[in-house]
Amino acid sequence: QVQLVDSGGGLVQAGVSLRLSCTASGLTIAHYSMGWFRQAPGKEREFVAGISWGEPSTYYGDSVKGRCTISRDNAKNTVYLQMSSLKPEDTAIYYCAARRGYVLVSGSEYDYWGQGTQVTVSS
Repeated sequence: QVQLVDSGGGLVQAGVSLRLSCTASGLTIAHYSMGWFRQAPGKEREFVAGISWGEPSTYYGDSVKGRCTISRDNAKNTVYLQMSSLKPEDTAIYYCAARRGYVLVSGSEYDYWGQGTQVTVSS
């Protein structure tokens, strides 16, 4: 049974940092490209970051470039999203996702999803 478990969200003040984690079971993340997406109330799902299974290469959405780092620890079967300089507009539910092949910005192309972790940034 495949599960992606997201964690690390919370209520924080603007300007601080958070590290989100996504631990997989039932699949080996070394064989998958992994992505982070977010969705705020009333808004469309947005690509945040991705890391490919191969080389690896990393990719970032325009809204978070320079403020986020995606990484993974294959030994722990875990992918991370390190976020800094958080802004109120970063408030959203953050989801990790997995797919075989290339990193893609469309969430519809991903096969597995975590349950999401809430990030709320207060001003």
